Amino acid sequence: MADREHPHENRPDAVFHAHDITKVYRVGEVDVTALRGITLDLYAGEFVVFLGASGSGKSTFLNILGGLDVPTTGEVVYRDWKLTRATERELTDYRRHHVGFVFQFYNLIPSLTARENVQVVTEIADDPLAPEEALDLVGLGRRLDHFPAQLSGGEQQRVAIARAVAKRPTVLLCDEPTGALDSQTGVVVLSVLRRVNEEVGTTTAVITHNAVIAQMADRVVHMSDGRVSGIDTNVQRKAPEALSW
Repeated sequence: MADREHPHENRPDAVFHAHDITKVYRVGEVDVTALRGITLDLYAGEFVVFLGASGSGKSTFLNILGGLDVPTTGEVVYRDWKLTRATERELTDYRRHHVGFVFQFYNLIPSLTARENVQVVTEIADDPLAPEEALDLVGLGRRLDHFPAQLSGGEQQRVAIARAVAKRPTVLLCDEPTGALDSQTGVVVLSVLRRVNEEVGTTTAVITHNAVIAQMADRVVHMSDGRVSGIDTNVQRKAPEALSW
């Protein structure tokens, strides 16, 4: 069961405030509009699912929030920091210290163990979790010295999550984190994301085309044709273990 709400409420606990965001890409001689005026806040400690078909603008918007891309027009504020006015060096610092990323494909370094893949991040973070602690958080405390090729797809994704959360990010941005996984393994990964959200307090945003996943979110942001077409608040959130697709 869900309640429909407005895209922007101006709450004081906003971690992000995005105002009238547009994004236009130049492809050859043609302009392609990916985002068409999005205004949206994300709040401290919440679990948000961005739901929409391929091409709806989900990844573009998440990349802008994460400082991987910049909007054509509009403003993004992270806490009191106007990201849309930041230099490239400032955006690099922002990504390094404030944001964790999890992608559909795990991007692990094949020649490094699970522990060493996480250490790549902890060695440059200000106040990181120990790699062993981060891997224990995702249920891989006994697989520290295994290489990616010795791990299943779900285990590799959990290493990627451990790597993302080891620097204690304020925000965890996940782009189709279960897209390469079967349903059973995907549920395990979603359980890990929920645990990180609840135990670490990280604001977590997950983009997906899988409507079932929306049932575990605090809020569901529906996107279509580069716009927010609606926002639902789940009155009762389902546990990841109760999901199947």
